[in-house]
Amino acid sequence: MWLRDELLKSIWHAFTALDVDQRGKVSKSQLKVLSHSLCTVMNIPHDPVALEEHFKDDNKGPVSNQGYMPYLNRFILDKVQEEFDVLEFNKMCWTLCYKKNICAQHLLISDDDAFKVWCIFNFLSEDIYPLVIVTEEIEYFLRKLMEAMGSGWSEEKFADYKLQLNTKKNCLTAWELIELVGRRYFSKGMNQQTLSMGITEVFQELILDVLKQGYMMKKGHKRKNWTERWFVLRPNALSYYVCEDLLEKKGDIIVDRTCCVESLPDKEGKKCLFIIKCTDKSFEISASDKKKKQEWLQAIQTCIQLLRLGLSSPHREARLRRRELRQKQQAEEDDLAERMKQLQVANENKQRQLEGMKKKIEEAAAKAGMEEHRRKQIQLDLQDRYRLDLEREKLVRQQMEEQVAQKSCELEQYLQRVRELEEMHHRLEEALEDERQAKQDEEAMRKLQARLLEEEAAKRAELEQIHLQQQRALSQTEAEKQELVAKQLAKERDLQAAMLQLESLERERHGALEQYEKMSRKLERAANKTKTWKDKVAKHEGLVRLIQPGDKGPQRITNWGPASFTDAELELRKKSWQESKNQGAQAQ
Repeated sequence: MWLRDELLKSIWHAFTALDVDQRGKVSKSQLKVLSHSLCTVMNIPHDPVALEEHFKDDNKGPVSNQGYMPYLNRFILDKVQEEFDVLEFNKMCWTLCYKKNICAQHLLISDDDAFKVWCIFNFLSEDIYPLVIVTEEIEYFLRKLMEAMGSGWSEEKFADYKLQLNTKKNCLTAWELIELVGRRYFSKGMNQQTLSMGITEVFQELILDVLKQGYMMKKGHKRKNWTERWFVLRPNALSYYVCEDLLEKKGDIIVDRTCCVESLPDKEGKKCLFIIKCTDKSFEISASDKKKKQEWLQAIQTCIQLLRLGLSSPHREARLRRRELRQKQQAEEDDLAERMKQLQVANENKQRQLEGMKKKIEEAAAKAGMEEHRRKQIQLDLQDRYRLDLEREKLVRQQMEEQVAQKSCELEQYLQRVRELEEMHHRLEEALEDERQAKQDEEAMRKLQARLLEEEAAKRAELEQIHLQQQRALSQTEAEKQELVAKQLAKERDLQAAMLQLESLERERHGALEQYEKMSRKLERAANKTKTWKDKVAKHEGLVRLIQPGDKGPQRITNWGPASFTDAELELRKKSWQESKNQGAQAQ
């Protein structure tokens, strides 16, 4: 499954390069050439009639990527066998697309190094089209590259670059990654040869599945001589070459689930020995030092364990684990964002409710103010009226006092006027009573306003409680994160304990080998003693004797030939042999 996905990535680059107008469609003639090239590189019989039959109903011109994909799956990818040269396939797709996307004059790396970076991009990119590589995989690749060049990793520099990348799109295309490496943004001060060697080492490790390589001494099977070879370890084989240019291969050690690797004691003047036991052969190898020996033992043992578990190369497994971790983190972030969104919506609803209540309070206060202003205006009008009435009454009284002497007949009218004034006084008192009632209403309105303010304070306390709940939820998320870190540390401690147990078992195995060698020497000494004893018995019994005339009776056939001796002589010899045997057993 992984092979088809990686092949599709390279084919996607080639298809996109053929799309000159960037409309997502390619002409049928170009697809014929592309299909023929793919079949040639992947050792698949090409059937041009099948392509014509597949696209015979599509008379609308160029074919889109969705239209070409069914033909690609059915007639090419379904027939792929893992026996073709994947590197040659990638070079063919690279040849179709690189000239249209990069300018080699602006890059400080060769075309071959750019091709290797392109292959690494296809390996680390996401399985989503158009292909991009995310920030985490960019950091993983650059760390590998800096380590291969022997340079230190700058966290601050990558953090600045990551900040610039986040402002754009948080990912890179293949050509942007090649430009990043080619312009030496992270490898300033390094010469071109060092950068090229670093890219090659990362390419061999990730793409060619080279888990480890280096010089070691190997013991021959025929002449038993020791020869220095360049060894290259891959997930299913340990190949050895004359030198590190890999031009002349001398052989392969097939690594499968039945193989085992063991350490050997120093012998024949060779140190740091170990042996690889396969089904038909065993290979003795000498490393340069103890550290290299331990690294090779661990690397080969890891390959065997992966084969026994039915897993692919460790780099593909690590890539899958990184993707699963990113997906898990993304799901957790989405969940947290959804919960924060829900809390924000609830907070906005509460805020809207508070705003509505505040508006109602303001409207009630405005209405109360208007009522107070109207009441005061009415009171002022009444006071003005009463004042005018009083002034008029005073004028009337003065006129009446002036006319008392003259017009006594008008006394009755004056008394009637007094009664009217008393009635007006009663009305004034009623108006004052209404004023007191309005003041009481105003006091009740103030109490209502105070109650509304208390309710607003209660709502504010409820909002603060919701805020505290949000803080507790964030603290709980942080605690869960710390718990995950603690679990990871516990797993690392378990791994160290397992390594210690493995070393203990290795020491016990060495002890068992030493006991086996002692028992072998004892067995050899016992076999020598038995051989000596048999020689003595043969000499004692006299296998060579003189030939004498035999008896005329029936001849007896024995181990010494027919008629060698009579029955009496045979009995004597049996008795003598039994006595000598008993004496030898007692002497031992």
